[in-house]
Amino acid sequence: MNIQKMMKEAQKMQEKLARAQEELASKTVEATAGGGKVTVVATCGGDVLSVKISKEVVDPEDVEFLEDLVLTGVKAAIAKGKEISQQEMGKLTAGMGLPPGLM
Repeated sequence: MNIQKMMKEAQKMQEKLARAQEELASKTVEATAGGGKVTVVATCGGDVLSVKISKEVVDPEDVEFLEDLVLTGVKAAIAKGKEISQQEMGKLTAGMGLPPGLM
């Protein structure tokens, strides 16, 4: 086993992972809640970029409903981003024998 070769391969893998993380940080996903009444755009890195709310769900007498829709949309967008991120990182680390969650 050539330790220098292993070190070079590990360095190449680190570079690939870093590039993939950068790409994922700028890749966006969109999620909706309330039948499309709330739309959230987030990055696969977990940053929420925008929240759009349909005027028809803005009811000053029922603010909690709107809060729930926004929260649901944000959670869904972040979950989609994480799922895509895990899939992409999993492709890069496949066959490396890493324990689950260690990327």
